[in-house]
Amino acid sequence: MIRIAQLSCGTEYSGIQFEIEKAARSVGAKIVYPDVSAEDINEAVDRFGFDPKSPQLKLMIARAVQLADDRYDADAVFITTCFRCAEASLVRNELRRFIQENTRLPVVTYSFTERLKSSQLLTRMEALVTIVERKDLLSRTRQTGLTAGLDSGSSTTKAVIMKDNKILGKSWASTGDVVQSATTVLKEAMEQADVKPKDIEAIGTTGYGRFTLGKYFNAKLVQEELTVNSKGAAWLAGKQSGEATIIDIGGMDNKAITVRDGIPDNFTMGGVCAGASGRFLEMTAKRLRINIADLGSYAVKGNWINAKMNSYCSVFGIQDLVTTLGEGKPFEDVAAAACHSVAEQVYEQQLQEIDVRHPIIQVGGTSLNAGLVKAIGEILGEPPIVPPDSQYIGAVGGALLSSGFL
Repeated sequence: MIRIAQLSCGTEYSGIQFEIEKAARSVGAKIVYPDVSAEDINEAVDRFGFDPKSPQLKLMIARAVQLADDRYDADAVFITTCFRCAEASLVRNELRRFIQENTRLPVVTYSFTERLKSSQLLTRMEALVTIVERKDLLSRTRQTGLTAGLDSGSSTTKAVIMKDNKILGKSWASTGDVVQSATTVLKEAMEQADVKPKDIEAIGTTGYGRFTLGKYFNAKLVQEELTVNSKGAAWLAGKQSGEATIIDIGGMDNKAITVRDGIPDNFTMGGVCAGASGRFLEMTAKRLRINIADLGSYAVKGNWINAKMNSYCSVFGIQDLVTTLGEGKPFEDVAAAACHSVAEQVYEQQLQEIDVRHPIIQVGGTSLNAGLVKAIGEILGEPPIVPPDSQYIGAVGGALLSSGFL
């Protein structure tokens, strides 16, 4: 059984410890707690160079030192603290960095609320288990045979047909009925590739509808999107060796993933509000009465400084939008401000939970928005790499990894 070492503060008092352990059990893992003594705690705090007020934060530090010194056996690390506590946020991020500098254990960090449910942690726990159990599979750098990948996302469903490390066919459609959407795009991708269903040797599914599609299509691979997307992104960008950071701003949530040789070792996902996701860009385009595909070209021509949007909330963000339009601001400036707002929130929410490595690879459907790509580049100080077919990362990753079962 995969052992996930938990470094946490406040999970017992908030009543969510059961949910954490339930999420781990659901993916075949076990939450464990490194053993420490009072003397270990004092020594660890001195070594760490920061003496927090909370005894539980001190315990977190001591447990991290046990892992760093290889005095406790674990396969992965889950670091979590209450999102309301500034001191805990500081310790959480520094411990994540400390673990990564001193071990090769995959790490995920999370700030919880008292309403946390195990389902919210499922993808994160599943990704940790996948990284540990399927490292050989994730290290694949080439696709072999004739395989298909299906990515059932919150906004769109994508399909890719690959053969011998080449994309032969691809298709996407808005997600409606999960199976019907996948069936449609798979059929279109196969027609483009000029292959028949009987020719497909393996199928890989990912995304929110992965389990439903995995059962329906008898898939060889059914895997969460964090590892699959990172694999697809690294393959498309030609960065399967060395380090990189992958940014995927989705329709409902965002992902920031650091990889070494194409294998994730730290990731964060989610967001405070849809104001930090592609959904806000859709709302902006609708309010401007332009096609979402045209929003990026408007934004590239505009200046976000002329129409600032400072809200983390999509509702208040739209209020800012209405106000700036009422002031007579050009559509170009408003579009640029919307893109900059999303990029800024991704930076403040997701990218503070990882150490950004170079190069930066931006993927997903929103990577086709030139205004958002420009905004990410301005905030990070360098333009990100947007590989060809960047919106197909999940489907490509599914097709690539499923070939490992042939």
